Amino acid sequence: MTRALLIVDVQNDFTEGGALAVAGGDAVASAVSELLTARASDYAVIVASRDWHDADGDNGGHFAAEPDFVDSWPVHCVAGTAGADYDPLLVTDAITHHVRKGRGVPAYSMFDGTTEEGASTAEVLAAHGVTDADIVGIATDHCVRASALDAIAHGVHVRVLTDLTAGVGEESSERALAELAHAGAVLAVSADAVDGDAL
Repeated sequence: MTRALLIVDVQNDFTEGGALAVAGGDAVASAVSELLTARASDYAVIVASRDWHDADGDNGGHFAAEPDFVDSWPVHCVAGTAGADYDPLLVTDAITHHVRKGRGVPAYSMFDGTTEEGASTAEVLAAHGVTDADIVGIATDHCVRASALDAIAHGVHVRVLTDLTAGVGEESSERALAELAHAGAVLAVSADAVDGDAL
């Protein structure tokens, strides 16, 4: 077994005080940092994604003056702005690959993004022989969901550490987790994820 940690969109605009703040976002950032301090060596690769939207235009309809909060959203995570930066409570030293997504187009899954060198998330995982992945981040019902489904579609055994995620809505997050479990993901908590072993 070769395990990766996938950290989804722990950014200022998605945590408290941000343009699309998710309640509990700062707590997720802190808890993920604690996981990295204790267990970074358990992971062959640690990939973190960020929305990295264009400042000009509506990014393929992703930005809207009157968003529906389903397919369109207020302006957020514009490339090079403070809102697109990682939450300062997330300690990034152990992250091995940084993925940017949504450059001019809507993108929810970290598998839609690329590293600065142009490698996709799938290519990074394949290059390191990753078979299993723990997924954490924001938001449970949107980008975490999409990233986990794509990981499963790429043949990766997925474990979602539910205490290290935060969702936009309680009901929509519960539906997303149920969907992921049905798709084959294991729902776990970080305290049970010891030494990278499968549950």
